[in-house]
Amino acid sequence: MNSLSSVIIIDYGSGNLRSVAKAFERTGAGVTVSSDPRLLESASHIVLPGVGAFGDCMAGLSAIPGMLSALNEQVRVRGKWFLGICVGMQMLFDNGYEHGIHKGLGWINGDVVPIASKTLKIPQMGWNNLQIKQKSALLKNIDDGEHAYFVHSYHAKLKDNSGLLAVTEYGEEITAVVGKDNIFGTQFHPEKSQKTGLKIIENFVSL
Repeated sequence: MNSLSSVIIIDYGSGNLRSVAKAFERTGAGVTVSSDPRLLESASHIVLPGVGAFGDCMAGLSAIPGMLSALNEQVRVRGKWFLGICVGMQMLFDNGYEHGIHKGLGWINGDVVPIASKTLKIPQMGWNNLQIKQKSALLKNIDDGEHAYFVHSYHAKLKDNSGLLAVTEYGEEITAVVGKDNIFGTQFHPEKSQKTGLKIIENFVSL
């Protein structure tokens, strides 16, 4: 179905890469998991997963020689399609406030802050409804109320909500999907979100 798409999933020591890769392979795309920044040149789509603390993930990504410059060149300059998943989405923002203040990629203006609820269990862990804020090619055929699987204690606060594509409710409005030009992110795990997640992955690979 998407055999012309070449997807690279960045391996920087974070995330369940095998389950992410398997979900993308189901679309028929060519999928490579690698920490080699040179491979970004031949990819049509770039995926940055992430599990763990914001600062640790940024440190791991930054520790790969040439990776940050390759990402900027291929995504920001050349406009390749990019999807950040969970902490991979959070790293798109200016700063993360988890165990201190850590600089992110700064591709989308905003900060990653703790979920504010004093009554709900933190981290948010499990299924929650999506509320679509804007139409987007990434969310094609995704309806209000569809469920996605979340595991997180922090969430993104955008400075400009023009990039806010979908939210969920967990004691407050939680950013669930963001998009800016060729750059997208999901706070939830599409690879764990069954039918809804697979549709989103198929939409991304089809871009």
